[in-house]
Amino acid sequence: MNNNRKSFRVFAFLLVLFLAASGFLQANEIKLGLHGGLSIPNIKGNTEQSKGFSSRLGPNFGLFAELIVSNHFSLVMDVDYASQGGKRNGLQPITNLPPDLQLPPDMTLYANFHNETILDYIEIPLVARLSYGRQLRVFVNAGPYIGFLVRAKTITSGTSTVYVDPAGTQPLLLPPDYQPLMLSFDATTSIREDVRSTNLGITGGGGVLYPLGSGSLILETHFSFGLSNVQRNVETGGKNLTGAVVITVGYALPI
Repeated sequence: MNNNRKSFRVFAFLLVLFLAASGFLQANEIKLGLHGGLSIPNIKGNTEQSKGFSSRLGPNFGLFAELIVSNHFSLVMDVDYASQGGKRNGLQPITNLPPDLQLPPDMTLYANFHNETILDYIEIPLVARLSYGRQLRVFVNAGPYIGFLVRAKTITSGTSTVYVDPAGTQPLLLPPDYQPLMLSFDATTSIREDVRSTNLGITGGGGVLYPLGSGSLILETHFSFGLSNVQRNVETGGKNLTGAVVITVGYALPI
């Protein structure tokens, strides 16, 4: 609850800051636009269950408003659908064991399978933008963002022997026949209850703007880095941070 209140205060602050700027900074122009492209996210963790993830691919698209303050300075606020998460292949800890498997509570098992974690957010960044040039304008921008979770799930696949050691040399043998246990990992599992509903972070990047018709064509690359631990339970889930590189193409019109 405290985390949600803090996040909504941050969101309110960003919105008030943007609206106040539009009233007090004597904007020369306001532009509205849309953009879309590719997100290349990853997860960074500090526990055995969350280490070893690599980047996955996902969508990133949304709307934005740009407040032009001067020829070189503007403020931009987005409302984006941003896909976060990561994927992991090979030998790794099993997080969802069959409920009928009777094991010691502190025992970790391992198997060889594919695991993709998908965390999708509505992200609202507010960035300051510096731009230079005449026809072709080059810009850089940076600022904070807040994300509101809309989807959290894992997609696993593969069939593997279950091991009791991280090296995969000791199969789990169960009575009465003491044969190695084999499990199928073909499943889609919601993990929304395990993930915090909001995520705070910073974003920054750059790109180019080119006049096209009545507006501007925008090609942008930026990074996002989450500063909040996305796990609700640190003791079982550890500390996990989101991050992504995003490439988008957009178009903006003055109003």
